[in-house]
Amino acid sequence: MRTPAVEIANLTVAYHNKLVLWNVNCTIEQGAMVAIVGPNGAGKSTLLKTMLSLVHPIAGTINLLGYSHKKLLHTIAYVPQRSLVDSDFPVTVLDVVLMGTYKSLGWFKRPGKKEYDATYAAIAAVGMHDYAHQPIGQLSGGQQQRVFVARALVQNAQMYMLDEPFIGIDKTTEQIISSLLKKEQEKGKTILIVHHDLHTVASYFDAALLINKSAIAYGPLQMSFTPENVQKTFNYASPSDISGYRL
Repeated sequence: MRTPAVEIANLTVAYHNKLVLWNVNCTIEQGAMVAIVGPNGAGKSTLLKTMLSLVHPIAGTINLLGYSHKKLLHTIAYVPQRSLVDSDFPVTVLDVVLMGTYKSLGWFKRPGKKEYDATYAAIAAVGMHDYAHQPIGQLSGGQQQRVFVARALVQNAQMYMLDEPFIGIDKTTEQIISSLLKKEQEKGKTILIVHHDLHTVASYFDAALLINKSAIAYGPLQMSFTPENVQKTFNYASPSDISGYRL
């Protein structure tokens, strides 16, 4: 059997003594396209940020491909919520996507022909070739999201993590992004997406992680994404305070 892409064991995360994630356990196989589903405040975004070491847990472990997640951060491409990105920063589409090559270049090397070729190819793949030299702030929400996905694609990562990529975008952009991610999955890449639309889970994903501070269910859709599990996820009451919590 192949080493799992993600192994989460007894993960607990808190902000200011308030539990955000509580005793989460989950094993995700390589090559899965996973919807992370749950109500607002369930800890979905926090789960991704903890895997990226942007947030530190108070208990538990995360392994990626059999190693501590801190050792494999370079293998992950991350697309944060678009609302958290400063679209007024004076950079062009080309600048933003080219940033995706910096991780493999290191601190002291400048992008060369290889990096620019890959950048233009990623821009073209998301249908933004004609906008390559346009400031990011002049684009629509859907166009901006295409650019951020292109920045992730140019990294040629082993794993993609996207936080609510389909919110506030047009249907064409949604279809372009989902099609490109499906192609990455076909290459064996693992893709984790925080997703809000329960009606489209079956269209885009083959597995789901239902979460409301704790992991309610994980697995192939026919096993995890059932009416019973969805109801349990959106009505689940979990601990909210870590006072008395024993590590």
